[in-house]
Order: sequence, then C-alpha cells, then structure tokens
Amino acid sequence: MARILVLDDVLDAGVLIQRILQKKGHVVHVFHDEDEALRFTEKNLVDLAILDMNLRKMDGLAVLCEMQKALPRLPAIMLTGLPDADMAKQAFAIGAVAYCAKPIDKGRLEEKVAEALLGGGDLPAQ
Repeated sequence: MARILVLDDVLDAGVLIQRILQKKGHVVHVFHDEDEALRFTEKNLVDLAILDMNLRKMDGLAVLCEMQKALPRLPAIMLTGLPDADMAKQAFAIGAVAYCAKPIDKGRLEEKVAEALLGGGDLPAQ
C-alpha cells in the first residue's frame, strides 16, 4: 500500500484516478488546488505524486519542484492533455518517472504507478 497524492485542476479526473488506485489498496489524496497539495506534502509523507501539467496557478513541473523541497526523492507521474517533447524532457530532468498523455487508461495508469513505486520515493511503498 502506497500513499499517493493526485493533483488535477479537474476534480472529477482526480477522483477517477483515486477510485482506480484505491482498488489496488493505495491510500489516495486528491487535490484540485496547488496550494492545498503543497501544504499537504509539507506535513505528510507521500510515496508518489500524480500531477497534471496544466493547472490553474502553476504548471505541474513547478509543483513537483516545490513538493521536492519537503520530499526530495518524491517520484511523480506527469499527466497532460497536450503532450510536448520538451516538457517531457524537463519533467524527467526534475524527477518525473513517467509522462503520460490524457486520457490515460486504467491499465496503463496501474502499470505506471507500479513501476514508479518500484523505483522508490521518500519512503518505500509497502
């Protein structure tokens, strides 16, 4: 069981991811506001972040950089509706372990989460 944070500016998208991953036994915290998600990572351990690239106040890369101040080895899966090779390179350079186009299907999400958790984070997934 892993602790997973999901941040998407569309709440329904985050809730869908939450439902999929909870069925796999993970504890999933969903946010649709960057500030709330950042406050959460300052006070709570997280094994994996799933972040939308296009948010309201910041982009997903900036959010990941901020989260890594509290959780330096936090792995992340970046989600985007508009894939961009340069953004993907930047995401991998700052610690993203996957860069996935939306809509991501259930099987691919489960696969990417499993791979990310095997790679580690601030605490090993159980």
